[in-house]
Amino acid sequence: MRLGVLDVGSNTVHMLVVDAQAGGAPTAMSSTKAVLRLAEQIDDGGRMTDYGADLLVSTIEEFTKIATASGCGEIMAFATSAVRDATNTDEVLSRIKKTSELDVTVLSGVDEARLTSLAVRRWYGWQAGRILALDIGGGSLEMSNGVDEEPEIAISLPLGAGRLTREWIQDDPPDRRRIAVLRDWLDAELRAPAKELRSAGKPHLAVGSSKTFRMLARLTGAAPSSAGPHVQRTVTQDGIRQLIAFISRMTTADRAELEGVSADRAPQVVAGALVAEATMRALGVDRLEICPWALREGVILRRLDSEPAGPMTIAP
Repeated sequence: MRLGVLDVGSNTVHMLVVDAQAGGAPTAMSSTKAVLRLAEQIDDGGRMTDYGADLLVSTIEEFTKIATASGCGEIMAFATSAVRDATNTDEVLSRIKKTSELDVTVLSGVDEARLTSLAVRRWYGWQAGRILALDIGGGSLEMSNGVDEEPEIAISLPLGAGRLTREWIQDDPPDRRRIAVLRDWLDAELRAPAKELRSAGKPHLAVGSSKTFRMLARLTGAAPSSAGPHVQRTVTQDGIRQLIAFISRMTTADRAELEGVSADRAPQVVAGALVAEATMRALGVDRLEICPWALREGVILRRLDSEPAGPMTIAP
């Protein structure tokens, strides 16, 4: 089947068109995205602004037409923290339903962690043993630990790279004392969740997924995306620590010139690196494998799992 997967995130809205079948890896046919920065369109009262809602509704209407023209038999639409946190979520979703005839599923943070865990497990397989999976988004941090496709522990915290940039890093380049205070604050926020995550058991494999971890890996020497998804990529706690010392002295414009950093991600790369470093420190993880699959693939795989199995025949 050809599926459209619409991901409404804190920074971007992304439409992925894939060819997929149960038992097979989904194959991306096209990708379209728009940088809306929806998390910045939440007013002091917690509502998504009229401007943000108008932009989201029109973007989804356009992307739905693209998916339909691409031959998608079904469009799966989901939203994460920016829409989840808005106090007028139902109103915005009602407008989307009216203009695009789409039902957008608002995922909880725990659901994000569970679906990302599923994608990571399918990528590495059962031979990987117990997997600790980390994912840093724009609005939240997801963590899971488990040996099965359903993790034993799944946790979501409001520690996304975009959220912390808005709340903590206003100076450009960042204020050094502010960075030090944020580091201490992250250590305190992660202490209890990390203890809970570790209680499930020591992982055989620690994994980072999402654009933030891929970007950090690239900045610390991993292969570029052009090398393909099957090239092994890793990132270390020491490497991230050294990277923070370097990029925290740079302006946003200078960071945008670094290979592997897009202009829309440049403002939040420092906060993303600080969350990654603090999370690895709290969990006692020195090194992460970078998984090319994350939440979107988890959503696709869960949808494919719901397809009825065909008849089994055994040759005589």
